[in-house]
Amino acid sequence: MNITSEKPTQHQVKTFIEEMFEPAGTEFEEWEPPDWLPNPPFLRNIQDLQLREWGRQLNNQWKFLGRNIKEDVRVKPDQYSLIYVPYPVIVPGGRFREFYYWDSYWIVGGLLYSEMHHTVKGMLLNFLSIVDKYGFIPNGGRIYYSTRSQPPLLIPMVKSYVDKVKDYTFLKESINTMEKEFQYWMNVHSVNIEKNGKTYRLARYFDASSGPRPESYKEDFQSARLFKTDAEKEDFYSELKAATESGWDFSSRWFVLNATNKGNITNLKTKHIIPVDLNAILYWNADILAEFFTRLGNTKKALLYKNIAKEWLDAVTEILWHDEVGAWLDYDIMNGVKRDYFYPTNISPLWTGCFVSKAKNNSTIGKVVKYLEKHQIMVNLGGVPASLEHTGEQWDYPNAWAPLQYIMVHSLEATGDETAKELAFQIAEKWVRSNYKAYNETNAMYEKYDATVPGGHGGGGEYTVQLGFGWTNGVVMAFLDMYGDRLTVGDTLGGIAPQASTGCILPSSMTTIILSVAALLLPLFIGCLGVVAFNSRKQYILGVKFRKL
Repeated sequence: MNITSEKPTQHQVKTFIEEMFEPAGTEFEEWEPPDWLPNPPFLRNIQDLQLREWGRQLNNQWKFLGRNIKEDVRVKPDQYSLIYVPYPVIVPGGRFREFYYWDSYWIVGGLLYSEMHHTVKGMLLNFLSIVDKYGFIPNGGRIYYSTRSQPPLLIPMVKSYVDKVKDYTFLKESINTMEKEFQYWMNVHSVNIEKNGKTYRLARYFDASSGPRPESYKEDFQSARLFKTDAEKEDFYSELKAATESGWDFSSRWFVLNATNKGNITNLKTKHIIPVDLNAILYWNADILAEFFTRLGNTKKALLYKNIAKEWLDAVTEILWHDEVGAWLDYDIMNGVKRDYFYPTNISPLWTGCFVSKAKNNSTIGKVVKYLEKHQIMVNLGGVPASLEHTGEQWDYPNAWAPLQYIMVHSLEATGDETAKELAFQIAEKWVRSNYKAYNETNAMYEKYDATVPGGHGGGGEYTVQLGFGWTNGVVMAFLDMYGDRLTVGDTLGGIAPQASTGCILPSSMTTIILSVAALLLPLFIGCLGVVAFNSRKQYILGVKFRKL
């Protein structure tokens, strides 16, 4: 700075970075999973030969998404932004070179279908070591993520591994660390809510650290210019980080403007919203811990977590379930109102089992199905969108995301109701066909897709569409395994093949034609809405190593 009189040119800054920093990705070494199999058994259940071959190719992708961290990162952690973990990981792909917490749930699921048990165990041991160090699992595998987490899916990941492999020694050795992570969510994220003279405890996303997100410093700093005081700016930064902790960065789901979900990113109030899915997952965590302690013979701890699960179930039912709507809804603490807007997570308690036994009847399930019919979730040809709001943010219309399709399918399947289960199959079928069409045309799997166009990839948000892609591969594998005896490629070149009516709202032939034409025009309109969000907040990547001076 002395040489440039504290006014370096762009060229001088660029030269300095090139000389003093190593390229992104140099902290990794080549690694191929030793437990990878060319033809895992789940492929045999896929009757359609084209889908079976596609499943084989997706299985092949694990070899290219594996990363092993160099020993130098452990020895010289101050020279890296990467969080060192001892075992190799499977990463999402694209710009996401390190692990991401909630992505890993669906990646682990896919790896288990691929019979890659050793790789999964290593990833779980990595997460457990991180909990021992930080007290929780950060958003991702970089030190600048260490003030926030993501949806707490470690305990369900361990359950999926233990159920598959029966590794009860691993369970015994990891149970205390799983408890530690669960207590982090109880202590840091829970709030009390009063209703009808009773106090209920539920959780929300929260990050109290100061300043912009390090990985998006410029974008956050520019967005914060709209606020006048430093206190307002700090609160805005906190809301940005809380929204990122949710995994939904960003979405109308976290906007609060006049007690609605309208507005834009400056109206983020994530810390003041009780999310349905987070609390359904926390119930699931407690329920699984009770199951684990029962297996390990610790009846005292098993009872403790059964009681916590019951507490959470009661709170989710009383605060978030709305019989007149037929769904669970996020809750606005600031205004004391339900947020009656469609998001796929509105039925996620069915996925985690977080609904009372008296609700497990045809009447309640029927209301949920009617709720989905009302919002015409099957109208879009490329999948169920993240919302029905046109904001230009990536977790809104028209983007469709693999984990949300998974949550909806598993939620409906869990009801045991035939109508709901058929709707689950239709959602999975539409998603598989859209993903297959995109793969057939581009030889790529995407992070997100366009719900309006079969095979179209998504857009909007802070960065361009990413290829890979870990959780997308894992979800498709899950659907191929679940429905391999029924799924077919269908008319993937001309849209989704017509389906028989099951009481759900499905497009007629004429409607399909109209929607197909509209699907060609709508992305242009959505693109206009999203251009500001896309161009003004392109995210920086800090995944580099310092060279010695």
